[in-house]
Order: sequence, then structure tokens, then C-alpha cells
Amino acid sequence: MSDQEKDLVERVLSGDTAAFEPLIAPYRKPLLGLAYRMARNSEDAREITQDAFLRAFKYLRNFDADKSFKNWIYKIVIHAARNFQNKKAKEGRVVASGPVKEAAARGSLGPERGLERRELRSRLMDCLNVLTPREKEVFLLRDIEDLSIRESARILGCSAISVRVHLSAARGKIRERIKIRHPELMEGKK
Repeated sequence: MSDQEKDLVERVLSGDTAAFEPLIAPYRKPLLGLAYRMARNSEDAREITQDAFLRAFKYLRNFDADKSFKNWIYKIVIHAARNFQNKKAKEGRVVASGPVKEAAARGSLGPERGLERRELRSRLMDCLNVLTPREKEVFLLRDIEDLSIRESARILGCSAISVRVHLSAARGKIRERIKIRHPELMEGKK
């Protein structure tokens, strides 16, 4: 954990609640992206990250300053997403179904490029449907969030071997799904 993060944690724990925002600010966008990829719905992703940030604030006193704040906050988002999905399942609502609702491309991308990106994202998200919840979590943390095996294992509370096994299974299932449902994505690959 950086000295700046340690300082911000200490300030929050001392009663300076305004220090919490700069503490989580660098993680806001990546965590929202992770929640979106898990829930596949923008509104649900915002709810998940909001819940995670509230939990982080509430339990900050339990955070071990000798450990990685990044891993800790990612772990909270993973747990918040699991809880959210379990809650939705218990309420009888469909979890993560239907096409991906992606916002229009940001920045200076033209409409054609934005459409291409949305179509590709939709195809790739379709491939995630074949994964178990653990495989999906591992795949998202390793291959999308680009976290290390060790970081992923800490966040998920499992061994590095477990991460490797689930990642290998996830990649294999995704590869097969692409071959079957989206062979155009395999062009040039054997």
C-alpha cells in the first residue's frame, strides 16, 4: 500500500470522512467495469459498486494496512456482486440475461466504430454465459482486469493453483463457445 493510501486510511479512521473519496477514486472506474462485467447491466453495476464502497467505508477499520488496499477493495466488489446476484436469484428475477446494454462509444469514435465495439462486446459477453461463477470471477480478474494469479487468489480467497485451474477451464470454455457461436472471431487462428 502506498504512503498516500496509508495516510488517507488513517485520516478516514480519524474521522475525516472526506478523505474516503480520494482513497477510492483511482479504483472507481475499474471496479465499476468489473461489476458491469459480472452483472452485465449498468444499473446493477452501479448498485454493486455503491454497496461495495459503503461496505469498504464501514469496515475500513478492519483493513490491514500491511496488505494491498487494491486487493481488499476488489474482494469487496466481488462479494458485493455475488450477494447482489444471489439476492436477485432469490427474488426470482433473471440474473445477467439478455443482450448486453452498452452505452454508445465514448469520445471521438464514430457511430460505425461504436457499433463494432458493441457487437464485439456483446459476442464476448455471450461467451461468459458458459462459465461457472468462480470461472467467471477468475477470468475477469486475470484476463480483463489484468491482475496477477497471486492477486486474484487473494481477492477470491483461494489458492493460486485454484485460480490457474479455473482460468484454464474458463479459457477453454470461452474458446469452444467462440468456435461454435462466433467463428468469425477465430479468423486467422487455428
